[in-house]
Amino acid sequence: MDHENKKNIPTMIPYLTVCNAKESISFYEKAFGFGWLNAAEADENGDIQHAEMSYKDILIMFAPEGAWGDLTTKAPITTGTRSPMSLYLYCDDLEALYQQAIKAGAKSIKEPFDAFWGDRVFQVSDTNGYEWMFAKSL
Repeated sequence: MDHENKKNIPTMIPYLTVCNAKESISFYEKAFGFGWLNAAEADENGDIQHAEMSYKDILIMFAPEGAWGDLTTKAPITTGTRSPMSLYLYCDDLEALYQQAIKAGAKSIKEPFDAFWGDRVFQVSDTNGYEWMFAKSL
């Protein structure tokens, strides 16, 4: 990410704790079509400690469990708890993205359906236990 050009940085960015940054980068690329923005920010063992990815105008950041010596922050799948929120994103081809996400290892929570608020949506859980809802306006 170009931190020199702050005007392109969203004012709110989800920062997730993931089990493994390299695996999460691969999953978010294959499942949801996110692109990796930053060069590898790795520790002395070569483990990525911070990642930034984008989808359309959306930015997410994440770090692996234990990053920066914090051993208390865990991904939902590690703690065995359901993610208390869903990340809600609009996409172009909802049906194709749902199939792509499932093929990449996402777990279906709700197959594509027409929601009462006027969107067609699906909900999946990623490999870290975070819940994602993708939508397309009807």
